[in-house]
Amino acid sequence: MMRQCGDCQLCCRLLPVPPLGKKGGERCKHQKFGKGCAVYHKPGMPPECAIWNCRWLVNDDTDDLSRPDRSHYVIDIMPDFITVNHDETGEKQNIQVVQIWIDPKHPDAHRDPGLRRFMFRRAEEGKAAIVRYNAKEAIVIFAPPFDINGQWHEITSGMQSVKTHTLDEMMAALGGEARMVIEP
Repeated sequence: MMRQCGDCQLCCRLLPVPPLGKKGGERCKHQKFGKGCAVYHKPGMPPECAIWNCRWLVNDDTDDLSRPDRSHYVIDIMPDFITVNHDETGEKQNIQVVQIWIDPKHPDAHRDPGLRRFMFRRAEEGKAAIVRYNAKEAIVIFAPPFDINGQWHEITSGMQSVKTHTLDEMMAALGGEARMVIEP
């Protein structure tokens, strides 16, 4: 059975919609409490909204997760990337990340055991996670497959930019598979 949004409108509050001037973490002007989007499938609906999907709705890799409004996070179907600078060599490496938009009222929602299992599975594919609270605040989480000692790493400092990248920027940066191992 296909999942449905039901009363969940968390994506309308957490994700950015540039054509509307809406930043991540801001409620959309078209969101109507208890009714959903006032312009859903109407002429005023931005194309970004029309093509976007919540990963919980469309991917079976989220079967063990609660609906976003109950878990307090939305997993974006659109990937992004981070650039890691290696201190010793100065080499830069782009790593694909899964974007997870967290309700700022529940800042520790990323610690949900089901979500951690999801992040672990993505790490086995060479993907880290970026947990976004809004347009400027985020943390990067590297699950144990990235670490030689099998530890979780949450990086909150040293991040120069947490902006979401355009599709062209993602294609240019992620031309090949990237994988990083964190050593002690």
